[in-house]
Amino acid sequence: MSRIKTFNLPDLGEGLTEGEILSWLVKVGDVIELNQPIVEVETAKAAVEIPAKWAGRVQTIHHPEGATIEVGTPIIAIDTDPDAGPLESTDDLPTPSAASLAAVEVAPAEGMVEPGLIGGPAPGGRTAVLVGYGPRTTAAKRRPRKGDVPTQAAAPAAPVVAPAPAVAAAPATVPTQNGRATAGGAVLAKPPVRKLARDLGVDLTALTGSGPLGSITREDVQRAAAGVAAEPTPVAAAVTTAASFGADREQRIPVKGVRKLTAENMSRSAFTAPHVTEFLTVDMTRAMKALDRLRGRREWRDVRVSPLLLVAKAVLLAVKRHPMVNSTWAGDEIVVKEYVNLGIAAATERGLIVPNIKDAGRLTLRELADAMTELVQTAKAGRTSPADMSGGTLTITNVGVFGVDTGTPILPPGESAILAFGAVREMPWVHKGKVRPRQVTTLGLSFDHRIIDGELGSKFLRDIGDFLADPEAALLAWT
Repeated sequence: MSRIKTFNLPDLGEGLTEGEILSWLVKVGDVIELNQPIVEVETAKAAVEIPAKWAGRVQTIHHPEGATIEVGTPIIAIDTDPDAGPLESTDDLPTPSAASLAAVEVAPAEGMVEPGLIGGPAPGGRTAVLVGYGPRTTAAKRRPRKGDVPTQAAAPAAPVVAPAPAVAAAPATVPTQNGRATAGGAVLAKPPVRKLARDLGVDLTALTGSGPLGSITREDVQRAAAGVAAEPTPVAAAVTTAASFGADREQRIPVKGVRKLTAENMSRSAFTAPHVTEFLTVDMTRAMKALDRLRGRREWRDVRVSPLLLVAKAVLLAVKRHPMVNSTWAGDEIVVKEYVNLGIAAATERGLIVPNIKDAGRLTLRELADAMTELVQTAKAGRTSPADMSGGTLTITNVGVFGVDTGTPILPPGESAILAFGAVREMPWVHKGKVRPRQVTTLGLSFDHRIIDGELGSKFLRDIGDFLADPEAALLAWT
């Protein structure tokens, strides 16, 4: 049994197919322990640390930081018996799988005859390629049909022209690890990358690949295109100048990871669920005083208490009175859920993410406060797991922390309602027949009109507002 174990990128969550290597926590030659974190990977949902499956010495790191790789791709090789001495042969070293080789095509340089890549000429007059065989080089023949009569006047079949000796003697093309071609002049690049290179006028044979197995990526081509300027014709010079005006003051940000998933989800939700948004302005003066009293209690002094805590409690209590709000449209049926996985939108350096508190409706107010604090701190640190971001049923987005009054939030896919909580401001308010300064906020509730009609949405939002206007009375009346 080989002492070298290859560790592939594991499946990190629901529907995730790829991840970006943010940072390696080990280097070649390091001795590592079982379950020791070895690499930090960002998926479309979160950044996670992946532990080692084996103890041993790091033999090979297959991909650099910044590379985006698919689930199941080898990322690191570990010598599980480093005390056994040096490796006697290269047989113990892991080799790329056929699947990974098949994922990268070898493009021959223009003007050259593509030689066999593996094993030389293939049987039947075909050219060997990475997987299977290429096209036949012999003339195609049709089997004779019944009734065909041979004739002497028929022209003889064209003879097969053998390749010139110089080409036939050319050594097999083997791509090097830096992506440049060897004797055969071929490079590792996928078809879309080759097309992009042709469109941008980039010579692939002059590039050094940064992808798997030294393959050339789109980023390699784009970087080369940005640094090479062709001589424009006099007619095209004006067009080139106009098109490039200000290009040195533009920033191009790759759409990937959390941002990519957010864009896909929001686009799908916006064009799938018919959104309706209602607004309600609430006097939160009593709620803010209740929070002050809560902070003053001995058992709450070390707990993070904010207005968002009372909003979350109001939502959970309102769901009990209107359970249809906590549901999912499933085509031929509506799935009403008896549990609430409460999502709290959190702004992080990698974008907006929405982890959720599992079964939040069963938590006490103190347990809810602790869960929200842990959720936000974990998200800010970039350590939210994919599991914590899956299965949400109802979401709150606190736009008030940015000084915004409210908004019209888009539903997360699979959810029927989302509440925007605006900033709490001191404003003039008519209270008991007199205009007085009061603590006021505005709520915005977006909901799926296939499930929630105007009456249900209005009652749900009104109940949330009533709780925030007088939380103590609401707790006595509703619980």
